[in-house]
Amino acid sequence: MTQHTKPDTVLERRSSDSSHLTEPRVFLRVFTGPGTLEALTSSYERLLVTERDLWFTYPEKQLALAAVGAFLLIEGNDEVLAPFRATHGTLLVASVSTYLARLEAEGAEILVPVHRVPTGSGFTARHADGLTVEYVEHRPDEYGR
Repeated sequence: MTQHTKPDTVLERRSSDSSHLTEPRVFLRVFTGPGTLEALTSSYERLLVTERDLWFTYPEKQLALAAVGAFLLIEGNDEVLAPFRATHGTLLVASVSTYLARLEAEGAEILVPVHRVPTGSGFTARHADGLTVEYVEHRPDEYGR
């Protein structure tokens, strides 16, 4: 993985474009306190015998995140993490607009409209059955990463 930096943001990822996905990649959320992301990431790498394929800071939200296999590790203090704990999981998809249309047709409530995130775009929806999911698509940033 190549690491690039721009002011206040660090982004490492093995693949910068999710448009090729034929089905969503499911992430189970794991929350961790300040200063613990690296140790937790290493633990999941050993457990799953695989390397992280995503690591980034999200300064606007005071978060740092890593993905190891099916786990999305999210670091922040309790106050910062509180609103994120209400979301049950994250789906990495080929196109957020496709899923937005499908969810609206199924009666989902869009809690957070489509917006830019460090890795591309995303939104959060509450499914008709009450499940709350963040949908994200990854796209290369202005540095091609």
